[in-house]
Amino acid sequence: MAGTEIPRKLPRGTHGLHPELVAASQRTRLLEAVGRSVAEKGYGGATIDDIVRRAGVSKKTFYEQFQDKEGCFVAAYEAAGQELWERVREAQSDAGDWLERTRAGIVAYLRWLAADPSLARAFLIEVAAAGPRAAECRERVRDRYAELMRECQGDARAEIPSLPSLPDEIFHAVVAAVDDIVVRRIREEGAEELPELEPVLLYLQLALLAGPQAAAASTRV
Repeated sequence: MAGTEIPRKLPRGTHGLHPELVAASQRTRLLEAVGRSVAEKGYGGATIDDIVRRAGVSKKTFYEQFQDKEGCFVAAYEAAGQELWERVREAQSDAGDWLERTRAGIVAYLRWLAADPSLARAFLIEVAAAGPRAAECRERVRDRYAELMRECQGDARAEIPSLPSLPDEIFHAVVAAVDDIVVRRIREEGAEELPELEPVLLYLQLALLAGPQAAAASTRV
């Protein structure tokens, strides 16, 4: 199985594919289907029938993979969150100093969401209606971005020793603020316009990392 490409669609009839590969294909399609269904109908309106129909699998297959709709949605949220996280980290690893890494992470984040507006709506807006497991997962995602921001601030302090050390709650507050700004833009104008928020989010993060003067000097809000 290692290194084997998971097929997006299984061939009809007897195909001879390994059962694990078949299950992986079905799971991948279910994860995509739950995101699309929730984006289209809202979390409360999307049903397991909608999900399996879109994924092209049976209800029996669904329940072999997941206990309920919430479990399927949380798994999809985690998978999308991991993909986005890796995209942000990759963008930052190719950048230079802490300022360039901060900017590169914001650009990668916004472009990834803008590239698939329906999933952006599902995983940033509808997640709030998806129950306690989804809420816990969302907090874990926020924790990772807060830690990433704390690392950047540490790099900024190494370059600018006068910068103060900040408590973790500050980083969590900025992550929550970013989330609120992005969600508001999706609600009002759609995810396609998210890249326009780059200067706003950059100012917000730089004001935390290096102070308002550095933020004003490096952005045009």
